[in-house]
Parts: sequence; C-alpha cells; structure tokens
Amino acid sequence: MENQEIIIRVAGSGDVHYAETITKEMEESAKARGTGIAKRSPEYVANKMNEGKAVIALLKDGTWVGFCYIETWSHGAFVANSGLIVSPPFRKSGVAKQIKRKIFELSRQLYPDAKIFGLTTGLAVMKINSELGYEPVTYSELTQDEEFWAGCKSCVNYDILMSKGRKNCMCTAMLYDPKDHYEPEETKQYFEENKSGFERLLRFKEWKFVKALLGKDKEGTGGSESKARKFLHYFFHL
Repeated sequence: MENQEIIIRVAGSGDVHYAETITKEMEESAKARGTGIAKRSPEYVANKMNEGKAVIALLKDGTWVGFCYIETWSHGAFVANSGLIVSPPFRKSGVAKQIKRKIFELSRQLYPDAKIFGLTTGLAVMKINSELGYEPVTYSELTQDEEFWAGCKSCVNYDILMSKGRKNCMCTAMLYDPKDHYEPEETKQYFEENKSGFERLLRFKEWKFVKALLGKDKEGTGGSESKARKFLHYFFHL
C-alpha cells in the first residue's frame, strides 16, 4: 500500500456508507488484541459524521483507510478522541499518527476550552499523544461522568477497573489541558527520556493484574478464568 496518497479530512454526511465497515473493523481489532472497547453501532458512527465530529482517512479511489471520532463528557468540559481504527493493510504506515493529529486539531477547534483525554494500553499511542502535548495523569483528573465509565463495561479489564475503585487499570491516562499544559516539544522530550520507565510500568501492571486474576481463579470465585486466559494470551502469548 505504499506510494498511495491518503486523504485525511473531517468526515461528513457523504461518508456514512463507511460506518458499517468501520464498526466491524473496530470489533474485529478488539477481538484480535484480546481487549475490549466501548461498542458503537453504525448508526452512532454515522451520527458523528453527520455532526462533523469525526475524521476519516481515504485513498483517492474511495478505499477506507482509517477513522476517529470526538465524544464530549461532563457537559463539554472534557473531550475524548475515541474509536481510532486503521484498516489492516495500512497499519504501521504512520497514518494513525496523522489521524490523531487531525482529530486533536478538530477537538481544539470545536471545544477550545475542553480538556482532551485518552486511555491507552499502548506505548505507541502514548508516544503520539505526548507529541501533541498530552501528559500522563491519574484517573482522578479525568471526567467522572458515569456514562463515560459505563463504556468500559465491554472491556475485558472492567473487573480490574472496578476492583480499583476506578482509580487504576491496565490503561494509562493522558490529558491535554488547554489552560495548563507543557508545550508539545516538552512532553515529547519527557516521553523519550522516560520511555523505558513507561514500558516497565505497563509490563508491571500487566503482571500484577494477571496475577490477581489468577489468584481469584484458584480461590474459586468464578467468572475470572476466561479473562485470565485472555490476559496471558494477549500479554505473554501463552
């Protein structure tokens, strides 16, 4: 798929026919990773397009490449750039980074005073976020909107999130505060200088939480065995 021009733009009503393809790929990608995401219907994604609150990536011939949309919480005080997905043939091409930058710019344009946040288990996404000016934060600094956290119910990690009182989980929280933030070059430098530390932290959380799940299995509390196996398969390829 090299040497093909990819167009990344704000999605509109003329793009709604891609909605089913996008939601299907979101679900398949989550299954392949052994993780969960807040499931969205094609109608929900189409509505984001109609509202001008989404970014889509396409080839000139109309081939779908990637997508991401905006969600607002706490009456617009917080914004999340959600549902980032790239079609398999175009992954590891740098298009995800371009989509993230475009949706970030759109978020700043539509909601200039909102705090923009994200949750991720991936070091690559942390790197992209840091280049935009996001900083790692505690969960307490995110929206406390119940509807947002309800979206985590479809994630395989939900039991962990709730057992920690919504204060910690497998994901790392990152935030961009327009009223109080470092410049992107500073956050990028901070990430690069501490990348190995972030990687160790992610691995430690994986080990710690998997150990806890396996402990529950041995105690016979029920309901955790399949989740523990998913963790082992995803993180340790066992």
